[in-house]
Amino acid sequence: MTQPLALVFYEKLMPGSQLVNKLQDLNYRVQTANDPAGFHSCARDEKPLLAIVDLAGGDAVCGAIAALKADAATGHIPVIAFAAEGATGAMEAAQKAGAKLVVSETAIASYLPELLNQALHID
Repeated sequence: MTQPLALVFYEKLMPGSQLVNKLQDLNYRVQTANDPAGFHSCARDEKPLLAIVDLAGGDAVCGAIAALKADAATGHIPVIAFAAEGATGAMEAAQKAGAKLVVSETAIASYLPELLNQALHID
């Protein structure tokens, strides 16, 4: 059986590297995107099951989410965005850009399996 692919963009080493390790422990293959500008093209090429993005990358990250959601080839990919505690402006911008879930760094570290299930739930 093929492992599902998660596309991950992170700016800060922690919690980004922890997130990658936890995804691998949950039997996901992980592809990391190096910058927000290449995030959308990476998603088109790799065809991940879901995407997880660190909002520490600034406005460019929300632009990448919006581009992903606007493209018919990638618009179906659920996006989980995470930010530092109290970064409400970034969290609101990510929701407007199309992220399915927007959570804190603490929540993504503590509740990753539950968040994955919620993001992948089909209504």
